Amino acid sequence: MHVKILDERVVERAKARGLDAIVYAPHFTRLPSIEAKADAFSDDDLLVIPAREIFTGSWRDRKHVLAVGLSKPVPDFVTLDGAMCELDRQGAAALAPHPEFLNVSLSAADLERYDVRAVEVYNPKHWDFHNERAREIARHAGLPGFGSSYAHLRGSIGEAWTTFEEPIESAADLAARLRSGASMRVFHRDGFEHNLRRALEFAHLGYENTWGKVDRILLSATEPTHPGHVAYEGRFDDVRVY
Repeated sequence: MHVKILDERVVERAKARGLDAIVYAPHFTRLPSIEAKADAFSDDDLLVIPAREIFTGSWRDRKHVLAVGLSKPVPDFVTLDGAMCELDRQGAAALAPHPEFLNVSLSAADLERYDVRAVEVYNPKHWDFHNERAREIARHAGLPGFGSSYAHLRGSIGEAWTTFEEPIESAADLAARLRSGASMRVFHRDGFEHNLRRALEFAHLGYENTWGKVDRILLSATEPTHPGHVAYEGRFDDVRVY
């Protein structure tokens, strides 16, 4: 939990690293597209679970929420209240990726206010003090922690992983485990190669927040996950921020 990219090479690497499942949650991609791609790349050796990392709020004040077990699409650029109410209505599990990281994350106060079921306590994109802070936040909130490769780059697949006591058979199964507070353990690789891959992922963050953002805001058409997109049928007009 979780990765941003999915293709044959990602699947091969995940299997080579001994993973049984990956959670696939790319940016700015509608749920039906994510589900179709996850299904296409799932097989008897690797389960690909579709999920959404929802960008709540505006570009200036973003709060990312990882949603597992959605039954209907939820757009980006809606209020945090609106997103969390919809996740609760659908019975999805709301998770906190990269807590209190830069200006894109749920805070400790948000975890007290909303029904969040787990906190990301290891992310290779983080520096060590970010991961230490995430563990402190999870402990203070009394929430289980999960680890994630958060892979935007193929080489990051399998650099961090989370284990459960029982096998995960489906997206609904994972959502149910998370909502029930199932026990999890977090592991990650170490050494020079791991630290190099962490540095590359952090460098990719620079691209995302410079050229990638310019492309999304100024050069591209309306995001597929914009709440005003026809696919959402106006269901989120009362909580959209754009």
